[in-house]
Parts: sequence; C-alpha cells; structure tokens
Amino acid sequence: AAAAEHARALLAEGADAERHFRAALAHHERSPRLVARARTQLAYGEHLRRARRRVDAREQLRAALATFEEVQARPWAERAAQELRASGETARRRDEPADAALTPQELQVVGLVRQGLSNREVAAQLFLSPRTIDFHLRNVFAKTGVTSRTQLAQLALT
Repeated sequence: AAAAEHARALLAEGADAERHFRAALAHHERSPRLVARARTQLAYGEHLRRARRRVDAREQLRAALATFEEVQARPWAERAAQELRASGETARRRDEPADAALTPQELQVVGLVRQGLSNREVAAQLFLSPRTIDFHLRNVFAKTGVTSRTQLAQLALT
C-alpha cells in the first residue's frame, strides 16, 4: 500500500501529490521497511522543496538522510544530503571530520589563500571569478567553523 501511494504521489501534482505522500508515510509507519520509508521521505522532501516549501522539505530530508546513513546506503545518503543542501541546509556526515567534507576545489582555494593571495589573485590562478572564490571561502568557513583568513591559515587540513 505504501509503495502504491508513493507511486501515485510521483504521478500527481500539487495537493494531490502531498495527500498521496502523507498516505504513503502513514502506511510506512506500520512497516519494518526503513529504506522504503526513507525513499518516500526523500521523494516527499524533493517535492516540497520544488514547491518552494524548503523549511517543510528539510524535516523529510533530514529523516531520510539519517536512515540512509544508518543503513550505510551511501548513494541514497548523498542524494538526500544534496537535496538538503539545495533546501538551504548544510548536511555533513557526523563521523567525518570537517576537513574531509571540503571539496577538491575548496582545498585548492584554501591552499592559495594560505599562501597569502587575495581572492582576486586566487581567481586569476584558478581561472575562476572572484565571486566564485568568495563562494568557496564562505563554504570553507562554514564547514570548518573558522571566521577569518588568519584562522584558516592556522587550521590543520590534510
């Protein structure tokens, strides 16, 4: 019944889709199939985010991400984390250190900033815009918890 409601929700639009997602989740409450429930939560979260209900979407996406991480369903967890980020929330695995969450591009930017280069100089070296460098630095600051370039230079990253 949960799978049928999930499928109906994917085919429906607007309020009908939401009604079917809620019915699917109600059926999942009586089922031991955690991954199926998490997949419905992910789909429902995606639907809510695309309907510009980002705050509502986060609840579903967080729950899906937690389940996928618990059962070590990495591709599904990555998809849920990506949707969660798209909703405006940062998701990082609890067991990963902050530096492991940095992307290769962010690590490259950090390396050049540590050499004392300005955003404009880093941008020129990487053939990116200064705004893109600023974006990467903001992400690095958020992921590592540092608040200045000086602290970034002192941070131990591998």
